[in-house]
Order: sequence, then C-alpha cells, then structure tokens
Amino acid sequence: DQWGNGCSMINSNYMSFGTGIVPKGCGFSLQNRGHGFASLNIGSDHPNCIGPSKRPYHTIIPGLATYPGRESLYGTFGVMGGFMQPQGHAQVIRNMLDLGMDPQQALDAPRFFVNVADYSIGENIFDAELSKPKIFLESPISEEIAEDLRGRGHTVVSQVDGMRRSMFGRGQIIRRDPKSGVLTAGSDPRADGCSMAF
Repeated sequence: DQWGNGCSMINSNYMSFGTGIVPKGCGFSLQNRGHGFASLNIGSDHPNCIGPSKRPYHTIIPGLATYPGRESLYGTFGVMGGFMQPQGHAQVIRNMLDLGMDPQQALDAPRFFVNVADYSIGENIFDAELSKPKIFLESPISEEIAEDLRGRGHTVVSQVDGMRRSMFGRGQIIRRDPKSGVLTAGSDPRADGCSMAF
C-alpha cells in the first residue's frame, strides 16, 4: 500500500479441486488437507498417522521478506504447489537476492524439485514414503547437469516440460523499491495469472 505495507496469502483447496465435494448451493469445493495424513497402512506408530489431536502435514507458506537490518518491506511472494512450495520460495528469492533477477525473471527461470513422488503419473508422497528421493529438473536445465547429479548417486528425472511443469509450482511476486516505493511484479508462466498495475 502507500505506506509500504504488504501481505502474502496462499489460497488452496489442495489437489486441484480439493475433496471434489461441493456443498449444496455454495459453488465451491471443500479443501482436502486431510490428505496430508499418512495412510494407516504405514503403521499407527508413524508420527503423521491420523489420530486424536493431530494435524495433517501441509504446505500453506505465504512469503514476505524485509530488507536486511531494516524494517522496510522487500516484497511479498508465494509459490503454490504442495511440497514444491518451500523449495520454490527458496529458488525465486535466491534468484532475486543472489542473482539480481527482477520478479518476472525470477519466476521464469527453470526450477528443480526434490520429492519421492511423481505427481504427474499419480504417485502419492505418503505411499512412496520409503522410496529414494528423485530430483526433477525442468526443461531447459541441461542433460549435462542431470548426468552430473546421476554421477553423484541421485535419481534424476530430467527435461520435464509441457503440462508436467505444473509440479514446479505457480508463483507470484511483488517487490518494493525502498527509496522510490515503486512496485515491480511477476506472475508464473506455468499458470494462468498475470501481474497488472492499477
């Protein structure tokens, strides 16, 4: 706002359409965060197994950063995408702070994703919990990098493109210049949003 304040929000019903249950006459679907509990077939002693007074694992992580040593707002940001969310946040904020990218460049840059499940083929993180983690590399990250990671013992899925790119999240960023107050923004090309001035 005109005083340099900002907020960040992640709006999610989880897994595209949540539970798929639409309350009669309401026009929205109910969330599905209960999916974040581990299935009972893993064993009732598992720390994430459903039970009394427990909460499911979730990834609602809105991001907001201030300038180091000051109280002024650097920017608000969020990369939705389940288990990609914290990894996406780290990658886009690094792109801006360490690599000097503007918000749109930070979101356009290819990403990597470390996970045990490949959502694009229907795997579930809790069903695959004991699997070896995979590193997913978005195209155009080179095969040379993929081969280097494989040589270090990692399982790598490379050249992820097309609709499968949705596993890398969908983000938006608004950054504020502390001197001029000018806002710059970006919206992820992996989704259908856009940044607009008004």
